[in-house]
Amino acid sequence: MRPYLRENLSHDPVHGYIPFTSSMDLEQGEVSERQIIDHPWVQRLRFIHQLQTAWWVYPTAEHTRFQHVVGVMHLASRFTSELYASLKEVCPDSPSRGYVETLLRMAGLLHDVGHGPFGHFFDEHFLRDFGLTHETLGAAIITKELAPLLARIRRNPNSALEEHEHLDPEQIAWLIQRPKGTDESRPKWLRFLRSLLSGIYTIDNMDFVLRDAFMSGYSQRAYDLERLLHYSFFSEHGLTIHDKGIETLIRFMSVKAELFRTIYFHRTVRAIDLALQDLFLESKAYLFPGSPLENLGQYLHFTEFSLLVDVQRWTESADAKQRDLGRRWQELIARQIPWVTVCQRSLVYSESDSEQASIFSDNRFVEQKLRDLLPAELKALPLRVDIARTTFRPHTSGPAAGQNFLYDSAQDRIRPLAAHELFRRLPLSHRLCRIYAATSEHAASISRALDELLGAGGVDDLTNM
Repeated sequence: MRPYLRENLSHDPVHGYIPFTSSMDLEQGEVSERQIIDHPWVQRLRFIHQLQTAWWVYPTAEHTRFQHVVGVMHLASRFTSELYASLKEVCPDSPSRGYVETLLRMAGLLHDVGHGPFGHFFDEHFLRDFGLTHETLGAAIITKELAPLLARIRRNPNSALEEHEHLDPEQIAWLIQRPKGTDESRPKWLRFLRSLLSGIYTIDNMDFVLRDAFMSGYSQRAYDLERLLHYSFFSEHGLTIHDKGIETLIRFMSVKAELFRTIYFHRTVRAIDLALQDLFLESKAYLFPGSPLENLGQYLHFTEFSLLVDVQRWTESADAKQRDLGRRWQELIARQIPWVTVCQRSLVYSESDSEQASIFSDNRFVEQKLRDLLPAELKALPLRVDIARTTFRPHTSGPAAGQNFLYDSAQDRIRPLAAHELFRRLPLSHRLCRIYAATSEHAASISRALDELLGAGGVDDLTNM
């Protein structure tokens, strides 16, 4: 009979039932997955929205990082079921399936544990000041706060560690961080597993594409997860997809890029980000005392929800600056955004285009040149330039390059995925340039100035206006 006491189920709108090990019937000293899920560091993610600021625009997209990481944990098992046999074949020194699956499940569950309020926005506008990212901070939380518990996990709902095996929290911390180069000191099997968290299609982005598309109302089933899993395997080169699955992968990549364009980079979402950026710059000293890495105890209780409650109390502060900031935070929370979109242009870059040489690579340069072209009476007009970049073909260069490969069935050989004809037809990236102002009164003048600045390269894009 199935050991039901050892398993709990959580129902998820995207994946259906998600099993995890319960705290019942544990061996002496054993830790269950439920104890990690219920730990304050993981439960904290219930209070950080998955969609940064887009939940202010999409009313149903109120899901949090917590639902996402549980979904990623589940996909870790789905991938292990499909890929473990091929991993063991090309890396005979791989640990047991129980070890690999548990390692990936905990990496999936904990990959976002270092996130602060507003997710990636907090990385850019706060953690960067201390040389941190949510990944490096998460790695510290795993090795300093959670390691004693993680080392005592013995099984997952589908498999168990062998008697001599002990889960290594440091390997979990390594897996969740983006590659900065080839780390040959790590075993080959572990380097291969990292491609499931830092590659073109991963347990992370495959969950958030499905989840964000569903919760926002964009699509109930954005791409074919089952087909991607079926045609994936590990070759001697790394994570490989059979050419029968390439069109499904292209569909996944296209949907992911479209989510950036229509949801994450929605014109109002970016306007909120601009207002939030200004508030963050002036509020940092009041928000958190120094580096989170040196104040993990306080960081545990610092979430998006706690921040939004605290800043509304600032209107009662004896500090005049803090009172003014509190008033502005209340306006933001009430969606009183000081910026409106007055015009938008876009460019799509192919492999032959020099993206870095484009005017779209520097918003400060665009703003300065734009003001130069405005009529004299408008040169001091309050306006902001926002340039958002969507990547269609990620990791074609840089530290994460070379993690994904293609099996060419016609020639019975494996080659870099970037060499496939369908893959090459995808653009490299797409940049959206939007001009925001306090009102749309001078939209025509601003639009003409932007067209003059861009010349023939400017492409009108009114799809999101």
